[in-house]
Amino acid sequence: MKPIKFGTDGWRAIIAEQYTFENVNLVSQAVARWILEEKVGSNGVLIGYDARFLSREFAEHAATVFAAMEIPVRMSNRIIPTPAISWGAKEFDAVGIVITASHNPPEYNGFKIKPPFGGSAKPGQIQAVEKHLSEIDTPIHTKTYHDCLRAGLIREMNLVEGYLDSIRKKIDIKNIEKSGLRIAHDPMFGSGSGLVKELIGNNVEEINNVRDPLFGGTAPEPIESKLGQLSELVVKTGCDIGLANDGDADRIGMIDECGEFVSSHQILSLLVEYLHGKKKMDGAIVKTVSTTDMLNRQAEKYGLPLEVTPIGFKYVGEKIISGNVLVGGEESGGIAVKGHLPERDGIFIGLLIAEMMAATEKKLSELVQGLFDEYGNHQYFRNDILTEDHKKTAMTNYCQNKRLKKIAGIQVVDWDFTDGIKHLMEDGSWLLVRQSGTEPVLRIYSEAPRLEMARKLVEDASSWVDNPEILNS
Repeated sequence: MKPIKFGTDGWRAIIAEQYTFENVNLVSQAVARWILEEKVGSNGVLIGYDARFLSREFAEHAATVFAAMEIPVRMSNRIIPTPAISWGAKEFDAVGIVITASHNPPEYNGFKIKPPFGGSAKPGQIQAVEKHLSEIDTPIHTKTYHDCLRAGLIREMNLVEGYLDSIRKKIDIKNIEKSGLRIAHDPMFGSGSGLVKELIGNNVEEINNVRDPLFGGTAPEPIESKLGQLSELVVKTGCDIGLANDGDADRIGMIDECGEFVSSHQILSLLVEYLHGKKKMDGAIVKTVSTTDMLNRQAEKYGLPLEVTPIGFKYVGEKIISGNVLVGGEESGGIAVKGHLPERDGIFIGLLIAEMMAATEKKLSELVQGLFDEYGNHQYFRNDILTEDHKKTAMTNYCQNKRLKKIAGIQVVDWDFTDGIKHLMEDGSWLLVRQSGTEPVLRIYSEAPRLEMARKLVEDASSWVDNPEILNS
């Protein structure tokens, strides 16, 4: 059996292969020991779950483990977004547990840990859990879930309502409604289903809003290649904006009124313009190493601090918890802002952009064009390559040794090893090669002034994965 390993945000594995009730028992024990040893929080644990196969059943089993270890349990009575559990963890001074594999393919499930500050567990906290996990050999015997309920060891409650109320206090929903903005929402069959409509009301068109553990046959990830249906809906119904969320609703994808994809890079930059430029809020800009350099230009213009982290929102979240951060995020759609949670929240961020549109009385395409007019064109491209481990390792080692010196005919002038290998090109573009922390893939990213060049950089680097020179080096 492969060891249980935590990635960029929690533990994820294939259901019935590595993700089993026995292993959920072991991980829950380890988290419980960490809570008890370090006295984390004052109100036990909150447990939520997404729409995947057996998520409710895995959550119930985890709940019985915590109950057996004399930790009070509040259990969500419905499918719930991850940021709602993060909100609850902060609200109740508890540790949040979410049974979810986020944007991973349907065959996966996972286990996220949200400490009482309301965000992803810090790297040091994950290491403490892993240490306890290494000392546990066997599952703990538990009472049945219903026996725990009857004994009062587990309480079920509606945590979604409190989360939605917190959004209502922070987003100017009245102005969004007054503006007449029409919103299309694609929750991708996940735990965000119905929530935008519940917050905004009749001006919301929704698709893929029923429970489907197969997520329509694809991974529920709100990236451009998977938002064609949302794009068509926006154009067909005359909506002003399309919002998409991943399987646990902590990530955001966006479509403008013309049906064009708006990347998370652009969303982050729009938020800087809105929160600092219009609302006069201050703080650092925090981004992962794979995120747009447009944020660098904005930080320079506004005199705001800029910090760059490894990939994984736990690193961004750690900066938010410890400092004054205006906007923090990553290229995969995980974004947080000052005044909310130190956590990704796809529902909140989507509505904040809608609030920006209402406040500025501008179309989304106009807001994005304004970024290019001010800071220059920044185009992004990414390829996820599913390949054998030895090929991923060979490519990574080749790049780590600075042997990839020219890409698509452009000279590499420097390297950044913050996370993976980022090749800095002589024309100001860049290319990043990195192994995924949650899936068996090699990710290759690039940014350049033109989309054609960004694509060429990625395609050229991708072709090297099967190159005998690299495999035999």
